[in-house]
Amino acid sequence: MATDAHGSEAEQADAYAELVERFERINGVQGAAGVLGWDQQVMMPEGGTPARSKQLSVLSSLSHELLTDDRTAELLEEVESMDLDDDQRALLREARREFERADAVPTELVEEISETSTEALGAWEQARAEDDFEQFAPYLEKLVELKREYAEHIDPDRDAYEVLFEDYEPCLSLERAEEILETLKETLVPMIDEIRESDAGVTTDAFDGEFPADAQEDLSRDVLSTLGYDWDRGRLDVSSHPFTSGNVYDCRVTTRYDETDPLGGLMATVHEFGHAFYNLGLPEEHFGTPLGESRDLSVHESQSRLWENHVGRSPAFWELVTPKFADRFDTDATAREAYESANQVYEDNLIRVEADELTYHLHIVIRFEIERALISGDLAVEDVPEVWNDKYEEYLGIRPETDANGCLQDIHWSHGNFGYFPTYSLGSVMASQLFNAAEDDIGNIYGSVRDGDFEALQEWLRENIHEHGSRYETNELVREATGEDFTADYFVDYVTTKYGDLYDLEESV
Repeated sequence: MATDAHGSEAEQADAYAELVERFERINGVQGAAGVLGWDQQVMMPEGGTPARSKQLSVLSSLSHELLTDDRTAELLEEVESMDLDDDQRALLREARREFERADAVPTELVEEISETSTEALGAWEQARAEDDFEQFAPYLEKLVELKREYAEHIDPDRDAYEVLFEDYEPCLSLERAEEILETLKETLVPMIDEIRESDAGVTTDAFDGEFPADAQEDLSRDVLSTLGYDWDRGRLDVSSHPFTSGNVYDCRVTTRYDETDPLGGLMATVHEFGHAFYNLGLPEEHFGTPLGESRDLSVHESQSRLWENHVGRSPAFWELVTPKFADRFDTDATAREAYESANQVYEDNLIRVEADELTYHLHIVIRFEIERALISGDLAVEDVPEVWNDKYEEYLGIRPETDANGCLQDIHWSHGNFGYFPTYSLGSVMASQLFNAAEDDIGNIYGSVRDGDFEALQEWLRENIHEHGSRYETNELVREATGEDFTADYFVDYVTTKYGDLYDLEESV
């Protein structure tokens, strides 16, 4: 480590240590806000919103002030001049990105966004329960305005939606995301049409009947234990929208239960397990620092979609889980029947989190197009329900009869999370590439799944994804894990083969 105008070696080492400590403090404040957010959705009494709104606003502004303090800028400048190793350079890269985005945004705006989103969550929950979009519309309109202002502060010369997308996926361009979404549309639309014309005798009714919520919860807990969820560092609860919250020491999942649809609750549980398993595998030695964070949402979604789809919707998984169903419910479905029902392509599904693996991505495209139009000003908030319903009719051949099953079904806009939705499809695509590489390295993964043995897959994910934290940017992480750049090719091959076999399609390879 050379000495230069920025100080002695000892002074520079002290600057790096202080920078790390500062980000650990910021992480602590953000973590506290995360626990309060979890509590709001899981445990908080309904009347607690006004106080929680203020509490989260204070923590948000405190985190922002710590991050954008002049001392943070000084430390980043000092550390920039040091002779850094690879991990230190990665930490500096992530810290600087976080600082530069935050520094461009006034604290007052951060507070207002936090307070508005907290109030909007309660309004969304009530509007959804009462099927009344007008209750939520004023909050959505305000959040759209605030997030436009937020994006303008960061970069007034770029598309505001592109700036917002970078909050969730800073390492892949929006152009690349759009290319992948277009590939999915080109692949899936004709495939779905062919499936709907198919006369293959796919079982669709293995999960028909009544399935008590308490028994579904018992099944979810059993499956989480089987998958390897660490109950000493996690818990399972119920929320209006399934989510995961936490860190390497404490990562909690939620799901929801419909007594006429046990598949929805179980698949949501497996999906959230993927998120939690990633968080719980992050490098403990870097906890609280930018290097110890997950690699943004495309990678995070790749983990949840890998477990949900490549594991949870596989024939091997249903050979393992079908007996668990039989122990708890009045059902005599075979493993094959359960597998076919779990992978049927629905003609009439309105709900994204209950969608099949193929039409799911059209749900994402609809949200992507609507929120882009909202942020650009090409769509007024009051017109969202009608445009939403029109797009569902155009892309999926169905029309929601209620806003609760339409534009009010997702929680994301109540948080002001514009730009989040594309990461679901990006994650699905990435999951296929990662699972293919894991199979090449491990061998017969599904033989182990059938036996309830997930250790080899878990170790592969830990070694190739989780333990790196944010050391690599997205494409580099994928290349390190698979030997190739991020590509949609493996997803296309996966769905073509799987659904070609399931529905006897001519294009099966």
